[in-house]
Amino acid sequence: MDDTTGDVLRALAGPLRVLVAVADHEHVTRAAAELGLGQPTASRALARVQDAVGVPLVVAEGRGVRLTRAGRQLAAAARRALAELDEGVRRVREEDAPGTGRVALGFLHTLGPAAVPALVRAFRATRPGARFSLVQGAAGTLLGALAAGELDLVLTSPLPARAGLRAHALVEQPLVLALPPGHRLARSRTVALRDAGDEPFVVFEPGYGLRETAEAMFAEAGIAPAIAFEGEDAGTVRGLVAAGLGVAVLPPAPGPGGADVAGVVERPLTGPTRSRTLGLVHRDAPLPRVAAAFRDLVLASPDLLAR
Repeated sequence: MDDTTGDVLRALAGPLRVLVAVADHEHVTRAAAELGLGQPTASRALARVQDAVGVPLVVAEGRGVRLTRAGRQLAAAARRALAELDEGVRRVREEDAPGTGRVALGFLHTLGPAAVPALVRAFRATRPGARFSLVQGAAGTLLGALAAGELDLVLTSPLPARAGLRAHALVEQPLVLALPPGHRLARSRTVALRDAGDEPFVVFEPGYGLRETAEAMFAEAGIAPAIAFEGEDAGTVRGLVAAGLGVAVLPPAPGPGGADVAGVVERPLTGPTRSRTLGLVHRDAPLPRVAAAFRDLVLASPDLLAR
């Protein structure tokens, strides 16, 4: 056990450590010396444990003490509990370590193919021992997990205005209308969303950020499109568009050539809203050191998020 871990254990379970040491030495002064305590301090700690359980734990014997049967039982349980606590303190310190800790990162499915790998690669270039727990999902689900403390950081859109969360807008990502090959609108260089108002649409399921963004764009364009299909990830939505089952509002496909090489034609949208704001969200509270370091890298590298 290192010194800092010992300090934590003394703060959390000092009296029980005294009981275990007394069980080992059957002598309060020697137990106190092992723990770096004065004999009166150790005696008071032992008395607090005995008062708390309401059962005699030690009896005097010669120049030392002897644990009662109840004292031996409690000391054995305390020894196991302290070992578990020692391991728990070690684990949480490892999770927090800037060089080797773990970042619990949530992100939208559309950021998985390129943006998140680029950010993780950049971070591990200077911290090769850093670890990540990566969670993809709907914006609403991710923000709920963030608020509950299950995630450290979330990359999402649209950005929430919610008490207890802090959002950082980073980049405006253009949106396109994804069309089947040969569609009548594919001949245009740009497309107004209202021009597709009579088309069947493939959209994300409720709770996903792109569903919320698309619905706001529909309202802005003054259309109430027919929803033909709902999906959970951009790959499925694009596949349905490629099959000629509808059109969709999406971010551009990653990589050279976009989705035009994958059976889908993408055309830039015109209108007041033709992009979405991508950003980083975390709780309005101190972050683990490794998560804070990753946050700082993301805030300094918005170009990586735009991939």
